[in-house]
Amino acid sequence: MFSGSSSSLLVLAFPTVLLSICQAALAFPRVVPPPGSVIVRANTTTAGEYSSLEDAVNSLPNDNTTQSIFVYPGTYTGQVNVTRPGPLSIYGYTVDASDYLNNAVVITNGLGAPEVGGNDDLSGTLRAHQNDLSLYNLDIKNTYGLVGEQSQAIALSEYGSRVGSYGCGFYGYQDTLYASVGTQVYLKSYIEGAVDFIFGRLGQAYFGGNTIAVNGKGCVTASGRQTNNSAIYVFNFNQIVLASDANPGINGSIYLGRPWADYARVIFKNTYITAPLNPDIWSIWNVGDERTDNVIMADYNSFGPGIPANAQRPNWTTTLDAEEALAYNISAAVGSDWATWVDPAYLI
Repeated sequence: MFSGSSSSLLVLAFPTVLLSICQAALAFPRVVPPPGSVIVRANTTTAGEYSSLEDAVNSLPNDNTTQSIFVYPGTYTGQVNVTRPGPLSIYGYTVDASDYLNNAVVITNGLGAPEVGGNDDLSGTLRAHQNDLSLYNLDIKNTYGLVGEQSQAIALSEYGSRVGSYGCGFYGYQDTLYASVGTQVYLKSYIEGAVDFIFGRLGQAYFGGNTIAVNGKGCVTASGRQTNNSAIYVFNFNQIVLASDANPGINGSIYLGRPWADYARVIFKNTYITAPLNPDIWSIWNVGDERTDNVIMADYNSFGPGIPANAQRPNWTTTLDAEEALAYNISAAVGSDWATWVDPAYLI
């Protein structure tokens, strides 16, 4: 739908003009470690450096000091668990840190939840169980679901507050990004999956300026909010596309989301959509188990060729007007203190 206002004209430029302007203004290399950083380099033999991100994380003091890690280009295989109490920034080498397009660091693993007792979190390639974490220009992959094993398999499992992911890539199939607990932002990043691939119960997350890529039939989001609490997902100025390697025959089998629980709360604003959505736009959980009693599943100013001409949203969803949409901003998602911990260079 279009609001017809002058602001909508700016929104319509987002896929080409606005995004390119923002990228040009932000373009900068990050090829040198920040002072004091712990170094990760593939196959290193240099004393004081580490050949895996997990070893570098484990080398940090388990205290409240502020630390940073710099990762040189390469593919690093294995799980990474981040649990220290103090603030941590992890930087990936890139010739342009403004977004994910030039990322040169891949953290990859191939573990499915069925292999760890059905526990989503334990399958995560990067398990972030700490507050005050910043991730920059890392591609994080769970390959389990990308090779035919289509079950829960997490790329990033996020259990922390004041966590920012900037210019990162998250790759999976089912349950790619577990925005589970705490306040989180995902900015200028890439998120790929098919089934419920942005999901969680208690997470308060804001998504801005991302490319969300669909590689199979299913729903982009699955909010598991179970009560009238602060959990929420707010999407603003993102684009939803088909992944370059998307499965064939998925036209009309893609939805913005479905409710994992009866209080699901997901808002999409100003979204440019080229992935071919189902005319319903939103989905129930399952026939006979709809879970739509108290949901807030809403969108505003969604546009693009992926929206069918015969789109007809279900009566349990909400189409916001301009004034209503204003209430769903970054403060509503992650709190009024967001400016104290979000990197402003990645905001649109």
